Amino acid sequence: MLKRLDINGNPFLGVLCSASDHLAIASSEMNDAECAEISECLGVPVARATIGGSRVVGSLCALNSQGVLVSDLASKQELDALRKAVPGTSLLKLAGKLNAIGNNILVNDRAALIHPDMSNAVARRIADFLGVEVLRGTVAGIKTVGSAAAVNSRGLLCHPRATAAERKALSDLFGVPVTPGTANYGSPMIGACMVANSSGAAAGSSSTGIEMGRIEEGLGFL
Repeated sequence: MLKRLDINGNPFLGVLCSASDHLAIASSEMNDAECAEISECLGVPVARATIGGSRVVGSLCALNSQGVLVSDLASKQELDALRKAVPGTSLLKLAGKLNAIGNNILVNDRAALIHPDMSNAVARRIADFLGVEVLRGTVAGIKTVGSAAAVNSRGLLCHPRATAAERKALSDLFGVPVTPGTANYGSPMIGACMVANSSGAAAGSSSTGIEMGRIEEGLGFL
């Protein structure tokens, strides 16, 4: 299912929400109606949270079906609240100076592309915890790969200026077709503009019909 949606007037859904095929974690500012729309679109329960006192939780966590990586900005109280909201879900607080986890990691159930400056130790922790192959790389030369692309088990939508070599590397790593695109009326930072999993995707309300069509194609919903 595809939706156009803003969260409290903000069209940058990927900054405020992140999802896997089992769960979505969303900004505490989301109201019940917005949570219901995201849940319906993605076919998963939605847990509201703050991380480091911030509502930009999409930028501060990354998840797949194995678990949730959380920025080390998260307090013990926030982690406890998240565990209570999503019982049985594995959480890992990922230390390091590159603590905008959602911006710096692009992940599905097969693989993760991470910011090229992340350490070997962090890469190993991600691989072990999420059960994925991990590589460093860029998308259109951008190191914040989670902001510049969106991926599920069906396809990957990326910044339109990603090079042919980057697109091939992404396709090889994630095992899905790669399609360039934009959202929110021309923004190339796809990951910041939308939240998606293998069942659906939601992008900001300013996304055009052409952009929504490209999202539908790129993430394999046709």
